[in-house]
This record gives sequence, structure tokens and C-alpha cells, in this order.
Amino acid sequence: MEMTLLLNSTYEPLRVVHWQKAIALLWQGKVEVLEVYDREVHGVSISFKLPSVMRLLKLVRLKDSHRAVKFSRINIFTRDGYTCQYCRSKYRTEELTFDHVVPIAKGGRKTWENIVTACWRCNNRKSGRTPDEAGMRLMKRPVKPRWSPIVTITIGIRNTPESWRDYLYWNMELDADPSGP
Repeated sequence: MEMTLLLNSTYEPLRVVHWQKAIALLWQGKVEVLEVYDREVHGVSISFKLPSVMRLLKLVRLKDSHRAVKFSRINIFTRDGYTCQYCRSKYRTEELTFDHVVPIAKGGRKTWENIVTACWRCNNRKSGRTPDEAGMRLMKRPVKPRWSPIVTITIGIRNTPESWRDYLYWNMELDADPSGP
């Protein structure tokens, strides 16, 4: 069933919610519907179109921890532009892995600053060594990304509804799917 884009009162995208949660927020009087799908929900004595985009009537203040970029494989690949940080070639998701710059066996940790995108060939070549020990050079020093929360809620959404497009600020093509070919 359809998902609903939930906006803050300032029209800033907050999250994507299931249509049932959207209906609950509507009946509680906490939101206004800005866009609807063609599909209808029918009750005993009422029917209405499913909400596609809704805006909270009261401002929700977000803590900085809610704005942090989730540490995940796909976000590492996105940060590095789906490019091996050693050979500088661009690959599809299934052709990539991630590499600990300083291997765990040598005290390396699982952090944004120690993990980079690598192709399978370069990852195997580097093995359990540091880049210097393997005679390899990093394309750039890995850092924690400072993306806006808008980007983080949209990563992984395929076939974004047309009705959402006026409310999202994209830094990539609308039809691009970073996990696809």
C-alpha cells in the first residue's frame, strides 16, 4: 500500500510514514493533507483518497542526533560516489565492498573515518594491511558526511511518487536508483 511523505510545519521533509499512520495523524487533527493518491480507502460510512503528502500543523524541533547520517553500507557507498577509493573506478553496488583503512587486527575501528568503498579486486589486494603497507593510495581521506536530513530519508526509495517531487530537494536525478545498474 502507499506510503505518505510527512513534512514539518515548515514544509521540511521529516519522514516517510505508512498510510495507516498518516490516517491516524489526520484523524487526530495534527496534519493537513497537501497531496493525495488516486486510490481510495472505504469505511462503513466514509471514503476518501489516501494522503500522499501531509504537513504537520505544529513545528517539530529535531535534535541533532536525528539529523545524523546513519552509518550503513549504502551510505558509505553514497559518500564515496560508488567509486573505489583505491583504483578510482566507478562500480555498481554488487561490485563493491567496504574496506577498513586501518585493519581491525591493527587497531582500526568501524567508523566513518576508517571505512571506505573498495572494489573486490582492490580490497583483496590490500588484504589485512594499511594502504601504505600495500603500496596503495586513497583517493581522499574518509570523513563523516554532513548531509541534510532530506537526503537521508530519500535514500533507498524507488519510484518516488510524482506528488512528492515538489516537496523534496534532491541532489541527484529523480529517477536515479543508487542500488541499481
